Amino acid sequence: MSTSRASQITPHHAVRISLPGRYGELAALHAVPDQGIALADTGVTALLVPGYTGSKEDFAPLLDPIAGAGIEAVAVDLPGQHESPGPDDESAYRPKQLGEVVAELVEHLAKDGRRVLLLGHSYGGLVVRAAVLAGAPVSGLVLLGSGPAELPDGDRRRALDLGEPVLREQGIEEAQRIREAMDSARPGWDQLPQELKDFLRRRFLMSSPAGLLGMADGLRYEPDLVPQLADALRERGAPCLVVCGESDDAWPVPVQRHMAERLDADFAVIPGAAHSPNTENPEALLGILLPTWRSWLS
Repeated sequence: MSTSRASQITPHHAVRISLPGRYGELAALHAVPDQGIALADTGVTALLVPGYTGSKEDFAPLLDPIAGAGIEAVAVDLPGQHESPGPDDESAYRPKQLGEVVAELVEHLAKDGRRVLLLGHSYGGLVVRAAVLAGAPVSGLVLLGSGPAELPDGDRRRALDLGEPVLREQGIEEAQRIREAMDSARPGWDQLPQELKDFLRRRFLMSSPAGLLGMADGLRYEPDLVPQLADALRERGAPCLVVCGESDDAWPVPVQRHMAERLDADFAVIPGAAHSPNTENPEALLGILLPTWRSWLS
């Protein structure tokens, strides 16, 4: 776990907004470029989609730099995450169903000819893939710390298996108590600001239990849809980037590299980062994202 200053509580100038969604308004953070920046005139939006147990705040360190590069930034809570309401139906949180929600949001953001660059982190990568397959009119796709299919065997998958009965039988408060006990044993946890610890606790407790269970199923049972995604991107003429931390402990780096090859996508590895380069090394991640996006938009 990173103990650097970059985190979900990193200060930024983005404002909290609400966007339309099929289950209710979607909570988002919105950062707008300063007037006079060249790319702002082209009408470009980067839509940032978080992963399992995540939220829009996971992109806090990226928002001001993206806007400073002339690209409107929108980071969103998926249905059932943090401040976005969601249904009680667990199946509504599988990648296909959430992808339809994101596709509708992309269509909303792309009105009046705006170009949308879509980025999904971890489980959000499976969701944005589904959004493209649902017809989202994207001008480029970034898969950040995500994979071609279900999570492989490892600590993260075992945690999902162990957490499900606790959540179902004892509730979200007990699940959070266990999470906190595990977090407190991790190196560097005692050095994190109390404000960040409080935010992470509050965010988890605000999550929809059905959403946590449904997304966990998505992480355990999602099929390999890379060929379908490659075809959809090719038909749309949309470029793709796969990027991950050098120590990613969810989908291994070689798995993500191979996925990039199958997609005919660019591939980059972020040094000094594990599964969340957006908070573990945002400067290096931005050093990949911004030039790549500029090349796509030129």
